[in-house]
Amino acid sequence: MPRKTTKKLIDKNGIRADGRKLDELRPIKIEAGVIRNADGSAYIEQGKNKILVGVYGPKEVHPKHLTLLDRALLRCRYHMAPFSVDERKRPAPSRREQELSKVITWAIEPSIFLEHFPRTCIDVFIEVLQANGGTRCAGITAASVALADAGIPMRDLVAACAAGKVEGHLVLDLMDVEDKMGEADLPLALMPNLNAITLLQMDGGLTTDEFEQVVNLALTGCKQIHTLQKEALKARYIAVKKAVEKQ
Repeated sequence: MPRKTTKKLIDKNGIRADGRKLDELRPIKIEAGVIRNADGSAYIEQGKNKILVGVYGPKEVHPKHLTLLDRALLRCRYHMAPFSVDERKRPAPSRREQELSKVITWAIEPSIFLEHFPRTCIDVFIEVLQANGGTRCAGITAASVALADAGIPMRDLVAACAAGKVEGHLVLDLMDVEDKMGEADLPLALMPNLNAITLLQMDGGLTTDEFEQVVNLALTGCKQIHTLQKEALKARYIAVKKAVEKQ
């Protein structure tokens, strides 16, 4: 159930508490290749969210009994730093973090040619440094960039974004207060080039017409984020090329 609040999250002109329009994404910054010792990495800022991702592999599986004979094992670990939220979080993995780790794995798996690397594993570590709503989607977006940065063959990048309903308005890219106080939240992940949805969840209630509109809103957001993912990877490869040419 949404919590009651006396503060309006959307004014009479359709402007949200952080100054955005209903269909506007938060400011997004994506950077690839930020961890020196990882095979691939990425950093994303989406609004006040700050998330760092490191990818390791394909590599030998430990423990051995988890080895898959026909494909690579993808393991995603979503973790929130104790200082990432207002009230200090316990360092131990919570049930929510374990659940989101599985959800992120399921969202990313379809994009990777796992069958090319049997008997190996690919580890993806998603560390939330600062959280302000939508960390699951931002984590998926950054993880996909990190996998591409690692040179792992992929069918497409996965871009993720949420849309929902707040104070009767359908909005894109909910921040924390909108997620907590709103009527519905719908995270969605998309492989834009293949037009394939890899994740669709919903918390709250929407009519059939509202559901269709919210899905289309989230799809539009994913496509905008996909452009930023490609720009981040292009900038990374240009930087690598310049570094090689200087040697």
